[in-house]
Parts: sequence; structure tokens; C-alpha cells
Amino acid sequence: MFVSVAVDPGSEGRAKELADLLSQYGFEKIQRGLWESAIVSPETLDRLKRDLDRATDAFDRLRIFQFPVNGTLALTTLRDKKWRRVVAKAPAAGVPIAVKPVQKSRKR
Repeated sequence: MFVSVAVDPGSEGRAKELADLLSQYGFEKIQRGLWESAIVSPETLDRLKRDLDRATDAFDRLRIFQFPVNGTLALTTLRDKKWRRVVAKAPAAGVPIAVKPVQKSRKR
């Protein structure tokens, strides 16, 4: 599966440690703080998440984008040492997507 990891480290030392860890797993640095790999197995991703959890503290933030996960996009975040996961599902066929209109700011 394709996996992208966005890293917002709490310190320069932690940034280096996380970069080394992601490199060990075969991730390629795409931009500052963004790493990607197109050949990650679910088992490898589970190991990576455990290693990332051990290497981070409450000041670090991570976002992991995975595709496909049962045909959908999964977003896993680590913030304040708590993991959360959101799965984006495509709308059912024929069901319109609700779009909230953007409000224009009024000049005074």
C-alpha cells in the first residue's frame, strides 16, 4: 500500500531520530517533514507505528496517510501521545456530495 508520513517534531534532535527511523523502513523524503513509500505491507506499517510511538513524546505530531485500506483512504494521527484514525469513504453511487458554500467576507 502507499503510505505518506507527515512529521512535525517537537525538537531538532527528534526530527533527526524520526528521519533515521523512516529511512530504515525505506521511506523517501519528499519534502521537509514529509516521507513516502509505495511498498509498505500492513505488518510493516504496524511495526513502524510501534517504533514511532516509542520514538516520540507529547510534543511531536504525526499524520499517516494510507491507501488503499479496504478501498478507502485512512488517516492516522499521533498527537499528545494518542493515536486516532479516520477512514474516508466514497459516497454511495448516485448520492450527491454535500458541499458547504464558502462565505464571502464583507468589507466595511
